[in-house]
Amino acid sequence: MKDERAASNLRIIGNSVKDNPWGWPAHGEFGLVCLRVYKWHPGPSSLTRETRPQAYNNRLHGRYHEMAPHIVPMDYTKEPDVKIPIQLITNMPELKENPFREQIVKTFSEDGAGNLSFNDFVDMFSVLSEMAPRELKAIYAFKIYDFNTDNFICKSDLEKTLNKLTREELAPEEVTLVCEKVIEEADLDGDGKLNYPDFENMIGRAPDFLSTFHIRI
Repeated sequence: MKDERAASNLRIIGNSVKDNPWGWPAHGEFGLVCLRVYKWHPGPSSLTRETRPQAYNNRLHGRYHEMAPHIVPMDYTKEPDVKIPIQLITNMPELKENPFREQIVKTFSEDGAGNLSFNDFVDMFSVLSEMAPRELKAIYAFKIYDFNTDNFICKSDLEKTLNKLTREELAPEEVTLVCEKVIEEADLDGDGKLNYPDFENMIGRAPDFLSTFHIRI
């Protein structure tokens, strides 16, 4: 009966998110769920600040400057101590329609509040570039889903993830059932929450999970 209810709820979720370009559920090994959350547009083929072509670094700085020309100098060679507030970053065209935009920006901000220095800004687009290493993407995906920053993905983190994906269209009992099933399938050590190895194993069962984890600037 429980598996039948789970399958029914999976269909409900599928109907709820089928028109949402940012994510969708996927079947897991035992019949229900790995959650795939983002679907962004293809990004540049660069990995770090050091390995990016200078032209692309210049383009990144141009975008950073245009968001706040009153505080960001055109000459960045001296690396001034400047941070752009989260409200401006999350309003970028690349992010403003993403339901996880605030969490993404906070994850890459050194202050944890979402205010980005230029180095933070470059790090964000480096990790989210199309050619960044899978291992690096997985680490940051885990951080983004860890809403309460306790180094675990717990039931409350999954509930927030699912509610964002479905625009809060599911009933509370449906959200609870899906989150319990995710933990049941992915929790390898039985502690009722997902640590990073649990998460890594889960997304390893969905090889294309991280292929959508990128944005273009």
